[in-house]
Amino acid sequence: MKLDVSKNLERRRYEAEVNGYTVFIDYIKAKNAIYLTHTEVPAQLAGQGVGKAIVKEVLTQIKEEGEKVAPLCPLVAAYIKKNREWVPMVADGYNVG
Repeated sequence: MKLDVSKNLERRRYEAEVNGYTVFIDYIKAKNAIYLTHTEVPAQLAGQGVGKAIVKEVLTQIKEEGEKVAPLCPLVAAYIKKNREWVPMVADGYNVG
């Protein structure tokens, strides 16, 4: 699943519309990394791979910006743990296992 994810600077989140619902990942931008704090997927979209798709797209955007990521959200951390190619992006001091 490919999502069209945009960065909402006002709300400090990455977001996408899927079937009329908004999915998003909240973030905090710091000097050393972008802290991904919370992922929200409406219950109506559960089990469709939307969570994984937004995490992958957000990580891709952060990588293209040359930033590091601090995966505070359990979904993001689990995704990175299962998809080890993203581990080099993890900020110093953070471990996904």
